[in-house]
Amino acid sequence: MRVSDFHFDLPPELIAQQPPSERDAARMLTVDRSTGRLEDKNFLDLPDLLREGDLLVLNNSRVIPARLFARRAGLRTQSNSPAPTGQIEVLLTQPLGGDLWRALVKPGRKVQVGERLVFGEEELHAEVLDAGEYGERTLRFDPGPDFFDTLEHIGHMPLPPYIHRADAPEDRSRYQTVFSDLQQKGSAAAPTAGLHFTPEVLNKISNKGVQVAQITLHVGLGTFQPLRVVELSKIHLHEEPYTLPAPTAEAINRAKAEGRRVVAVGTTTVRTLEHCASQNPGQPLAPHSGTTSIFLSPGYEFQVVDALLTNFHLPQSTLLMLVSAFAGREHVLAAYRHAVESRYRFFSYGDCMFLS
Repeated sequence: MRVSDFHFDLPPELIAQQPPSERDAARMLTVDRSTGRLEDKNFLDLPDLLREGDLLVLNNSRVIPARLFARRAGLRTQSNSPAPTGQIEVLLTQPLGGDLWRALVKPGRKVQVGERLVFGEEELHAEVLDAGEYGERTLRFDPGPDFFDTLEHIGHMPLPPYIHRADAPEDRSRYQTVFSDLQQKGSAAAPTAGLHFTPEVLNKISNKGVQVAQITLHVGLGTFQPLRVVELSKIHLHEEPYTLPAPTAEAINRAKAEGRRVVAVGTTTVRTLEHCASQNPGQPLAPHSGTTSIFLSPGYEFQVVDALLTNFHLPQSTLLMLVSAFAGREHVLAAYRHAVESRYRFFSYGDCMFLS
């Protein structure tokens, strides 16, 4: 299959630039993946669509203020020649352990290996250790006071590039799920299907007899890098770190054994669960941490996920391909055409779909 097989026309005015007035105020398009039947609903209808005994799985990763601005402090080179000055934009995309981070740097072609970057009012310093393609860099930050506290002070929320405005104070809360875990900081983008949930909706879901469990996948570079290949067979995603906790693995194993549905909130949850299942096919899930670069496209046989809540995704994106793998390319593209005609709001701050 070709990337162009997943194109759809999207009027730019349908790309949501602001969150809805209330978290749970989004519209929701339901898709029957066996028939393609569509129904216009609202996110607040989700508890009624879930069944007693369902297992709802959330991604509890916390978005960090990963967008930083730096100035150049010079190069560590044999000649010790100084680097030109100028503002550098840095997007932290993946923690690599210790003081190491993978990042996207603009203008990347001017930032060399060995260069030192200074952030804010000297709050952070980093050295460029390695250079990859398309502005990707590996940074080593100098040891200092609490790194994440400093990010909260000098960083900006990493709104996606299709949101054409600067981040605002309210994005600190609205571009963060209410169930994000303060101990699970590391995402460079929100798991956006989770943005619709409120404590009240979660309570209603639990009171219906739906079990709720959590995984962690830190959303990274794959969210930001456009596809530069023609064939799906050439797509290779960047690795993202994840954790499957013991209670979640146990809950999934029990649900599958008892024939109950596993409902994933967001494509990040889908990728985590299906990656874990692929490690030992046919065997119960075991709790562990690791990294995944799994790419799900039409033809993939899902092992864990039975239903999916997700936002609307970009044309020709790997996330649209994942949803098409789950519900069928023709059904999904028909749903997207309906969403455009019905003026649904698209992408991170937009409306959602429930596929079952």
